[in-house]
Amino acid sequence: MTRQRPPRSPTSRRTPAQRGGKQPGKLRIIGGEFRRRQLPVLDSPGLRPTPDRVRETLFNWLGQQLYGQQVLDLFAGTGALGIEALSRGAAWVDFVERDPRVAAQLSTNLASLNITASAVHVNDVQAYLARPAKPYALVFLDPPFHQQLAAPCCSALENSGLLSEEAMIYLETETSLAPNVPANWQLHRETQAGESTARLYQRQAP
Repeated sequence: MTRQRPPRSPTSRRTPAQRGGKQPGKLRIIGGEFRRRQLPVLDSPGLRPTPDRVRETLFNWLGQQLYGQQVLDLFAGTGALGIEALSRGAAWVDFVERDPRVAAQLSTNLASLNITASAVHVNDVQAYLARPAKPYALVFLDPPFHQQLAAPCCSALENSGLLSEEAMIYLETETSLAPNVPANWQLHRETQAGESTARLYQRQAP
């Protein structure tokens, strides 16, 4: 007698994306001109794109304030925040990433979207903040977790002269860290997702 194998569950034949999981190695743009585009992400230790839900919340907070602005993306990594800003109408984004391989992948992804209103700087963040540059209306600051970089980078950013008078600063840290920021940065919004906490500050002229 021939035995028939039981049919496989439909769920077992689905891809991770079909089952609701995140497709590995891809960055999805949430809104704007490049909405739903997916970009490859380099397999690199410590590379940690800002989660989709946090990005969506952040850009809902920013709304129309983003349009036509000069933006700085520090510790850029995949460029998730800066690319999302460009997709939603930012005039220009400077990306700062120390790892040459990660920076090269970011440049490739920008080219694949035909983005020209940006520059990728292979540089250490503290070194970049020490050079003269134009003022930015919005800065993304997402340092590696558990390396005590948030406070010195916030201080260096405030003292750099790179912030416009009422600049917005987005800071993402591990939830266990209570960041020490300049006194003239007023907390505007805050949210938490998993092990990270996202804060949006509004700078006041000192």
